[in-house]
Amino acid sequence: MNIRGSICALVTPFAADGSLDLDAFGRLLEYQIAGGTQAVVVAGSTGEAHMLEHDEYDRLLAFAVDRVAKRIPVIAGTGEAGTAKTVALTQRARTLGADAALVVAPYYVRPTQEGLRRHFLEVAEHGGLPVLLYNVSARTASDLLPETVAVLREHPAIVGIKEASASDERIHALTELVRPDFVYLSGDDVTAGKAMLGGAGGTISVVANLAPKAFRALCDAATSGDKAATARCGEALAPLVQALNCAPNPIAVKAGLPALGLGTAAPRLPLVELQEGPDRARITEALAGLASLANAA
Repeated sequence: MNIRGSICALVTPFAADGSLDLDAFGRLLEYQIAGGTQAVVVAGSTGEAHMLEHDEYDRLLAFAVDRVAKRIPVIAGTGEAGTAKTVALTQRARTLGADAALVVAPYYVRPTQEGLRRHFLEVAEHGGLPVLLYNVSARTASDLLPETVAVLREHPAIVGIKEASASDERIHALTELVRPDFVYLSGDDVTAGKAMLGGAGGTISVVANLAPKAFRALCDAATSGDKAATARCGEALAPLVQALNCAPNPIAVKAGLPALGLGTAAPRLPLVELQEGPDRARITEALAGLASLANAA
């Protein structure tokens, strides 16, 4: 299983009545595969996992596994605040057919580095799936440090890390840990090109929901070390990436779905839909600009 390159952290489309819109989700999956996306994350933070009921999580993941049909890896978001719950959800994801688990550092409870080490080892030992660590300290209030990652990568079931920090120091530290059986993936669209040029093996992206082909081009250029092509791809994507920073994820990216026929713009409470106005207009304009560039190419 090759979890590298352009990976999309999928949104979860909802119908007008708030229910799962699996028809739209199916279109989104096909849009990703046609655009060159190399793996997808289902029910991660972008997918509003914590707003899904248990049966909805199961239906969403099972649907994705069936629709993708082994064309690309399906990675399930399985991180919870507690270790036992995380292990149980990872086991459930395995039963539903996921290829790997993306496990965010426990949120809110603020574990020590020793707590993080033991947490992830329990998930790796008992969850039944290859584990991608996920560090996003701005959301979890805990920071999985590179020295802890260096210990965790020795477990054969821990296959990589998604790191959302954009600092040069963190990028360099994690690049030093890369080896054939352990991948470092960027989790920040803004600095994805820089991270991949520095040694990251790919990016788990939000903007790829709306622009999979353009984001695949960026990943191909950066992971091959082509700085000029990376700069061109980054410049093309920049207006959309910047436009999506107007609201907490996934509010802004969902605002781009209707124009692409990929679902409604509605998230679930406590998140609210991005209203019509300058921010939404910038997203529409950025999508139109990318389409114009693609047609001119």
